[in-house]
Amino acid sequence: MTGAEMSPASIPRFKLNDGTSYMPVIGLGCWMGRVGEGVHVIQMVKKALEIGYRHIDTASDEESVGKAIRESNIPRSEIFLTTKLAGEDHGRVSQALDQSLRKLGLDYVDLYLMHWPQALREDGTAYAPHESPTFVETWRDMETLLDTGKVRSIGVSNFSIKTLDELLAHAQVVPAVNQVEAHPCLPQHELLVFCRERGIQMTAYSPVGKHQFAEHSIIRRIAERRGTSAARVMVSWGVLRGVAVIPKTEKEERLKENFGLVELESQDVKELDGLHNEPGMHRSVCGFHSSERGGSCFGWTYNELGWDMVVGGRMRHN
Repeated sequence: MTGAEMSPASIPRFKLNDGTSYMPVIGLGCWMGRVGEGVHVIQMVKKALEIGYRHIDTASDEESVGKAIRESNIPRSEIFLTTKLAGEDHGRVSQALDQSLRKLGLDYVDLYLMHWPQALREDGTAYAPHESPTFVETWRDMETLLDTGKVRSIGVSNFSIKTLDELLAHAQVVPAVNQVEAHPCLPQHELLVFCRERGIQMTAYSPVGKHQFAEHSIIRRIAERRGTSAARVMVSWGVLRGVAVIPKTEKEERLKENFGLVELESQDVKELDGLHNEPGMHRSVCGFHSSERGGSCFGWTYNELGWDMVVGGRMRHN
């Protein structure tokens, strides 16, 4: 695979706004979307660490990720580890973090994210946007974690311009990171500018679109022109925009393919930036969307989330 192959020492890093953390630009997403896949997660993380990954992002299978890290013999200080506060835990932030650390078998995480703005009840139903605990209240609880030594940075995930605006109006600490779905078919141009202007690092999950559009003529042509793969083109495009990327795969070949950068020219970037404008191409690749009430996600409507998902027949996140 052509392009810049990276070693742990050569991985570029983004400095977060708190000045204490440096996030490797390419990481590994660990949520497999399946239950009972612990062995596969352990093998995936260990293999990624052997290849040179030093940025690991997890959500729910913390036991497996922690086991893989401990068995890797790589010093904890060399690994940037992210985990997340679940929607059901918005009213018990400190306890939830302690539970995550116990599952991980570690003393601290580098980054702790509010996974979604909506708080969920134990039965999985969502509290209304301004029903306690609100995401503003949850964020205040997260801010107190910074003095405990158990987290180095705090941030959010799946926040829009609308929800970030509301959060920032009350926050004492600006989120270090906003992690969202982002790829050439959902580039999040407006959100990226908003985050950049406020010093918030954007991180992209599903940055290669689950390979759903790897054969698109624009991406295939750029990959052929650069002598590389479609996945590496999309990873490189993300990093070039100043976005950290966390692709996920269990396959060793793809782990290696995703862990490298290729030089893109301005015309390549222009074509990738505009790919989502083609008919039918502006879309999410994730399965948590619902057509209920004009569009919803985990109990909140697109309007409540600040996602203007249908504009001119296209999906868009604000």
